[in-house]
Amino acid sequence: MKHEILLYYKYVELDDPESIRKSQRELCERLGLTGRIVIAHNGINGTVEGIPDATSTYIEHMNLDPRFVDIVYKRSEGTGKAFPRLMIRVRKDLVSDVTDEWGVDPNNMTGKYLSAEELHEWIKAGKKFYIMDMRNDYEHKGGYFEGSILAPIQNFRDLPKVVPTLKKYDDRPIVTVCTGGIRCERASGLLLKYGFKDVYQLKDGIVTYMEKYPNEDFKGKLYVFDNRILMGFDTDSPKHEIVGRCVGCNKPSENYINCSNNNCHRHFILCKNCFNDDGTGTCPRGCRIVQ
Repeated sequence: MKHEILLYYKYVELDDPESIRKSQRELCERLGLTGRIVIAHNGINGTVEGIPDATSTYIEHMNLDPRFVDIVYKRSEGTGKAFPRLMIRVRKDLVSDVTDEWGVDPNNMTGKYLSAEELHEWIKAGKKFYIMDMRNDYEHKGGYFEGSILAPIQNFRDLPKVVPTLKKYDDRPIVTVCTGGIRCERASGLLLKYGFKDVYQLKDGIVTYMEKYPNEDFKGKLYVFDNRILMGFDTDSPKHEIVGRCVGCNKPSENYINCSNNNCHRHFILCKNCFNDDGTGTCPRGCRIVQ
């Protein structure tokens, strides 16, 4: 049976997150949807999977609420097993509770939106600008925009620590990119707060660009936070390029694993030839210790 995944978010003031959580659970359970939804005082962020009739009904129901009527839904093919269950949480912030403390309100301070079509035109025209990838370092191992600046962060909450090191790129326009767009709302605003002059963000994220221009400027596959791990469009095409590298042997691979050391659990790419005899793998260059 065919399944579809919806990825969406919206920054909007919500004075009743708990009641929205309850209504979302009732709706998703009725439609048989699984996934993750985060609700906060500043909006909603969700990824849900179900059969197409169910996902369409979900969108129709969301459009009945004036606060959610203009949400852009990114659709992609599901597996029926992308999420083990339905998880809906009320949190302090949509992205991370720490980002709520950055002093950056996306409704008041954020980069200018640049559509996938506009970014494509910029690239083809040879415009002088930087694409700045605001995802975690392990995410862009499997795919990235060619020539992009890969922010050296292990966790998005650490972005303020590395922003000063990115200041050397302020001589050209900067376009921030992330999976679906939500992190760029905060990241582009943070750059502006730190004095960057000409900041844009890719509207609706990398996933939208890949859908419109598969295997062009974004190389490899896109890391996603569900059981698919990596996704792409038209990946059977000879134009699809595997850019991921096994950390053990450095050969091309798109096989992500969690380090089997319980004190580490780092996420990295390891080909099957470099697995341990029991089918597990640990960090070839040494594990980190989780405090």
